[in-house]
Amino acid sequence: MRVKRSILGTAGVCAMLCAAAFTTAPAQAAAPSEQSTAAARVVLTAPAAPAAADRTAALAAASPGISPYAPSGHVPPGGGYGCASGNLCTLVWDPTSSDWKIFYLDACHRYSVSNWNGGGFYFDNQTGGVWSFFYGSGGGELKRFQPGGGQLAYDWTPVYAVKNC
Repeated sequence: MRVKRSILGTAGVCAMLCAAAFTTAPAQAAAPSEQSTAAARVVLTAPAAPAAADRTAALAAASPGISPYAPSGHVPPGGGYGCASGNLCTLVWDPTSSDWKIFYLDACHRYSVSNWNGGGFYFDNQTGGVWSFFYGSGGGELKRFQPGGGQLAYDWTPVYAVKNC
């Protein structure tokens, strides 16, 4: 009787693990659900991986972060992503996953950024003639811009904060 219970218990655990493995999709959504339903969403192509993207460096690296919270996603080099109207979308290379991490800055804030290193990109799809800013370590303004101009390259290394309105 004890052997039957062990076999049935083991079979049950295996069935649950298999079900979990086949129903769990990888987290590779390039945009949160609200991004994909926006009427004025712009579809862009992520750039190729940075030339300095080295797998050995990824072992000691940390994923890019932002505070306060902002919706984010990942997109592979050359993959498509959306940037909804009202958003400042930033692409930062994530050495831990070897893809671009996209932050959708949709709420008006001054965001502190961490582990934003090397070259990246931004696309300003905000409305209403707002200004956005990149700030350095001492709080000084590095760049000021308004929507327009397409997907633009920027070196994130000196950036410590982003204000999107």
